[in-house]
Amino acid sequence: MSPEQFLAKLAKNGPEPAYLFIGPEAYERARCRRALLDAVLSPEERENGFTRHDLDRTPLAAALDDARALSLFAPRRVIWLAGAEAVVPRVARDEEPTGQAALAAYLGEPTPDVVLVVDCSRYEFDGEDKPRIERVEAFFSAIAAKVEFRPYAPDAARFLTQRLAKEAGIQLGLAELALLLEATGGDASRIAMEIEKLRLFAGTARKITADDIAALVPDAQSSTIFALVAALGRGDRKRALEILDTLSSAGEYMPLALTFLATQFRTALAAREAGVRGAGQIQAHFNKLGARMWPERARQIEQTMDAFSKDRLEQAVEKVFEADRGLRDARPDDRILMEEMILTLTAR
Repeated sequence: MSPEQFLAKLAKNGPEPAYLFIGPEAYERARCRRALLDAVLSPEERENGFTRHDLDRTPLAAALDDARALSLFAPRRVIWLAGAEAVVPRVARDEEPTGQAALAAYLGEPTPDVVLVVDCSRYEFDGEDKPRIERVEAFFSAIAAKVEFRPYAPDAARFLTQRLAKEAGIQLGLAELALLLEATGGDASRIAMEIEKLRLFAGTARKITADDIAALVPDAQSSTIFALVAALGRGDRKRALEILDTLSSAGEYMPLALTFLATQFRTALAAREAGVRGAGQIQAHFNKLGARMWPERARQIEQTMDAFSKDRLEQAVEKVFEADRGLRDARPDDRILMEEMILTLTAR
């Protein structure tokens, strides 16, 4: 079930004896955890009624024994079993693992007024983690109530950002919204944290600016790097050098700036070689490959493809590599290398 379905069933029917929380998304997991604790334990019962076991240190059988034990000080309990992936065998076995049998025995006769939550937050649902998360699901298949915490889709992340900004009372324009989504990678927990930081920093009396986001949100300066890519694509040497001056004045770490440049050029080159056109096709192509891409990012890649021919993209990747290699040498001034790269890429 989804987090929303979990919250609806919890409110309507109360808690199940056991849950499997699975998936990496942290914002909805925290929301579901708060709701479960509120449904089972009063504030006065939290200290004695909530127990956490880390399954990479505590055997599953020992944690289940704790769940069976009755407590004089906690008539109702929530037992959180973190790191569930630690008890899952890495290879299939002919016989049923001991921990799996113990879990099935406990669920056959669960302790009244005890809610067991088995939590696996390490693995993604796609890519190379897919077989691992499938092994976790198979191992804990005796738990009927499974809650999946999948990363937010781009549209859902945008809607969440708008809602949280409205609740915080901050004024966030569409351009600033796009910049915040790009800087946070659409991660819901980071979005919530950064919106709170922006509220405390800028207040609610004025509109949030791009400078506010660049000052507070990690990775927001990648938008300045994109402006540099755009200037290089136009062959605008003057503007490219001005942006380099801005990055230098802001104390930007030049190898990191080159990393952003290299990623931009390589991604645009890969999209061109794949024959995709338009932001929609670019986003769909890379999402299919398991490299999550947001609409704003796809539009940036599209603009880079429009500005650079295939030959110029290959030249840009080569020059960025040479500059990065030069930055790792004992040179007196990294900025000279960056300027040389800009002069080469804007040569007519």
